[in-house]
Amino acid sequence: MGGFFSTALKENCIFDLFYGTDYHSHLGTRRAGLVVYGEKGFTRAIHNIENSPFRTKFTYDVQDMEGYLGIGCISDYDPQPLVVRSHHGAYAIACVGRVNNAAEIVETVLSTSKTHYMEMTGGEINKTELVATLINQCENLVEGIKHAQNVIDGSMSIMLMTPKGIYCARDKYGRTPIQIGKKEEGYCATFESFACEKLGYEICYELGPGEIVVFDPNGMHVLAAPGKKLRICTFLWTYYGYPPSTYEGINVEDMRYRWGRMLAKRDGMTTNEVDIVAGVPDSGIGHAIGYSNESKIPYSRPFIKYTPTWPRSFMPTMQEKRNLIAKMKLIPVQELIEDKRLLLIDDSIVRGTQLRETSDFLYERGAREVHVRPACPPILFGCKYISFSRATSDMELIARRIIAQEEGDDVERVILDDYADPDSKRYENMLEIMRKQMHFTSLRFNRIDDMVEATGLPADCLCTYCWTGKE
Repeated sequence: MGGFFSTALKENCIFDLFYGTDYHSHLGTRRAGLVVYGEKGFTRAIHNIENSPFRTKFTYDVQDMEGYLGIGCISDYDPQPLVVRSHHGAYAIACVGRVNNAAEIVETVLSTSKTHYMEMTGGEINKTELVATLINQCENLVEGIKHAQNVIDGSMSIMLMTPKGIYCARDKYGRTPIQIGKKEEGYCATFESFACEKLGYEICYELGPGEIVVFDPNGMHVLAAPGKKLRICTFLWTYYGYPPSTYEGINVEDMRYRWGRMLAKRDGMTTNEVDIVAGVPDSGIGHAIGYSNESKIPYSRPFIKYTPTWPRSFMPTMQEKRNLIAKMKLIPVQELIEDKRLLLIDDSIVRGTQLRETSDFLYERGAREVHVRPACPPILFGCKYISFSRATSDMELIARRIIAQEEGDDVERVILDDYADPDSKRYENMLEIMRKQMHFTSLRFNRIDDMVEATGLPADCLCTYCWTGKE
């Protein structure tokens, strides 16, 4: 995943750029960068943020950076923004998305033009550099952006800054958001809406799928109209989005309350069966509050996540260390665990390792029962659009491992569809196997039809690929 922020002001923009980018730190784990344009031309700083938060790494850089245009990016992997020099002139570029056909694109470009790529550690090509190469194949920037988005298999939202202004292009099907903020001094563009609101901007525009706009300190103009097909990632509300943010007019925290209520209505658990409802910090908390409000089962916090020095449980990137840190971060409240029947809500179950360890952790602390209610359906397909799950293979997903155990490795699509159906016997059997493997007292997932109803958006406007495998 990743997030970005840009701004164009009539005055020095570095303050807004610094804090606006910092507000996207929950979306990326490895790299961060800032680029400004001013009297000195382009000035850029990029740092590794794996072991230190964004703000501490860039505090000294921003003291020497000055300009009226700026782009900032938080990234899971690729160092960015990049500064590119081409027949379009010099520009800075940052991207959010995924390129599934990178090797094919590189081969095609190298065979048809005289260019080269700088390999990063691990031998991979920087995806932002690849996008810039595609843009540079066309005569102007707008056609270049359209070309890049049409060639890429996956999803790609782009912010591109020239000395005259900032271009913003939402990915072809709007899987990730871009919103425009306005205040007296100028404009900004942001992934997370709250990032600009906290800096005095007011959201004035939300790009549609495939739409391209350009803005400078004096105004904004649409360069390419939005497409008609929207497929925004539903997982943004489930997990990735920050609670105060809003996408397509729908607030993240309010949506989580709604999904929690829908889950409670379907579930029917009462205080006769469960003593408390708890959310796995942080993304499970909103869902748990919604469940508690609907079911009237008291909400409580039987463990607290220690965040002052460990802000993110998926850091570092090695799986075995992530699991260890996730366990170390949960501090138990013994009085709220011992001899209690707990109903635990997490945003999802991906590999299953962390939630199983959490369940065992609660039993070790004296819990009588641990009932688990993930806020979304079982994940059957690895994300091929924004890489939210971090799974490199579908077989890393616990649901797919169970299906392979029951059906063999070569599973027909019709069988996978049956496992995705919450009313099928295969689905019920999968949940029972998962429950036993993960040591839960009971296990039930939220349903896609309930989730869609709670959003209020048409089903065909939501990307649910990770649950259904349908584009």
